[in-house]
Amino acid sequence: MFKRTLTLVLSLCLILSIGTVALANESESIDVIVNDSAIALDSPVLNENGTTYVSYLPVLLALYPSAEALWDNGIIRITAPGLTAVIDPSKPYVEANGRYLYLPGGVRVAENGGYLLPSRTLALILGASVAWDPIGNDVVLTSGEAPIPSAKETYNADDLYWLSHIINAESGNQPLEGKIAVGNVVLNRVNDQGPYFPDTIKGVIFQKNQFSPASSGSIYKEPNAESVIAAKLCLEGANVVGNALYFHNPSIARNAWAARNRTYVATIGGHAFYA
Repeated sequence: MFKRTLTLVLSLCLILSIGTVALANESESIDVIVNDSAIALDSPVLNENGTTYVSYLPVLLALYPSAEALWDNGIIRITAPGLTAVIDPSKPYVEANGRYLYLPGGVRVAENGGYLLPSRTLALILGASVAWDPIGNDVVLTSGEAPIPSAKETYNADDLYWLSHIINAESGNQPLEGKIAVGNVVLNRVNDQGPYFPDTIKGVIFQKNQFSPASSGSIYKEPNAESVIAAKLCLEGANVVGNALYFHNPSIARNAWAARNRTYVATIGGHAFYA
């Protein structure tokens, strides 16, 4: 297969590293190496905004030859030793062993109809390591010991409980991105290094005069399914509002303290967010 010049390879490597240039093109010159062997791809590798997208099926079968991927009413259901996963091309996430991994750019569909995932996300799901080889112009994956650890092994049950409940209470009727944004505010407060917020999710939620559902009792309402998904996405690192620490509903509180005193970040659904 034709290889690009070293200069172009190094330039591409830089782009993949810093993510500042959108390539948004399929590249037949990029090979995928699995355990030291090049594999046949059903769709070319795609580079877009610094993310490398790889066709999931050839990689899956190279790492787990007995794996199955079944098409079920528009959803791909994967089974392999130690792994169950679901790819819904209409959703901005992938479910794997009960965990939810955010895909800001969504699932990519190749011109020939193949489905592509970010190489790092695919490697995480399959328990593999992934690296970029600038000399060979290759995406290199190496088997690990097992696929992605399960949700039960990964999420702290109390953290998931409280985060999903506050997301539901504050934004249960909002789009998924709005739910994630509320979860981001809670986690940003937990991780804030200043003296103003508690360092646990429950502590942040029940801090005096901060979240009205904690005092009204609506915090205890069973969260809807998407609020639980949003909480898991947040715990996996999904972030749509950066370092925002506050939010409010402008239609209810137009003159909120955050709007007057903090830096505006974004409006998502019915909430405005501030850092």
